[in-house]
Amino acid sequence: MTRKPTLAVVGATGAVGTVMLKILSTRADVWGEIRLVASARSAGKKLTVRGEQVEVRALAPEVFDGVDVAMFDVPDEVSAQWAPIAVEHGAVVVDNSGAFRMDPDVPLVVPEVNPAQARVRPKGIISNPNCTTLTMIDALGALHRRWNLRELVVCSYQAASGAGQPGIDRLHDELQAVAGDRSLGRTAGDVRRALADKLGDAPSPFPAPLALNVVPWAGSRKDDGWTSEELKVRDESRKILGIPDLKVSATCVRVPVVTTHSLAVHAVFAEAITVDEARDALVEAPSVVVVDDPENLEFPTPADSVGTDPTFVGRLRQALDFPNTLELFVCGDNLRKGAALNTAQIAELVATEFAEV
Repeated sequence: MTRKPTLAVVGATGAVGTVMLKILSTRADVWGEIRLVASARSAGKKLTVRGEQVEVRALAPEVFDGVDVAMFDVPDEVSAQWAPIAVEHGAVVVDNSGAFRMDPDVPLVVPEVNPAQARVRPKGIISNPNCTTLTMIDALGALHRRWNLRELVVCSYQAASGAGQPGIDRLHDELQAVAGDRSLGRTAGDVRRALADKLGDAPSPFPAPLALNVVPWAGSRKDDGWTSEELKVRDESRKILGIPDLKVSATCVRVPVVTTHSLAVHAVFAEAITVDEARDALVEAPSVVVVDDPENLEFPTPADSVGTDPTFVGRLRQALDFPNTLELFVCGDNLRKGAALNTAQIAELVATEFAEV
């Protein structure tokens, strides 16, 4: 007889948590009880999951009693404090924060790339990668298996939702503030002045206007001018693919898109690779959709990818001046595969371990 494990969703009321509940309601039902957990101010709310209203519980040690798997989508400091508590109560934690990603005793898992690592968890915790890394890693994993990836140069075009609900709200506020004024964007600083006039000193998660603009900065400041997002692309790609000496350089850019990250990828391989071979390998990859028809100007865009689960790949080209090198453009919903979906997929891997005969 098979037992369905008990699942806790911690951070159920957040932007990613909301998507998690939708995903849990549409995927194969492998769970018994699903508990919804959030901060004390959200306790008592009722949210819909699997067609049923479930009351949100306040985060406390006792909510993990009897829980087999706990999916966390909370700030790093909250995960750092509460994930070990959940483990002490018997749960396997699948954490979407950055608190444990580079811990050598915590696997960083993408089910299509390194599923076996989900069973190697000495601390009882499995980490979900950063959404920017996740946007491209399914495609790169499929290519690496055959041609051995050696170098990676990436420019990301990251949606406002990567900064959470405040990012989404700020982008909409800015778009509303500049809408209808066709004189803007013609003089240096005019967009900034228009936003200051209409939005005043309202706080923004972005260091520059995002409407009618792109901002070459995502994440927090790190040494030597790098951002946290850029270093995550480097460090997490190495760990997921198992290439500790992979050469990586990333530039992360925020763009005026609500949801779905895009990346322009320059990938160098150890073995000779052709565009046709790469396309065939990507078509065979179960979570990748190839949209690549230059004659008809068909390629992935965020507006055509948002709200869906696959990784979309197009603009496949052999680099003109670099041997064994592919150029490709990738899009993926950063709230779904980039966060909630991958977390749910990892949790489902763990759920199979709780089958009892």
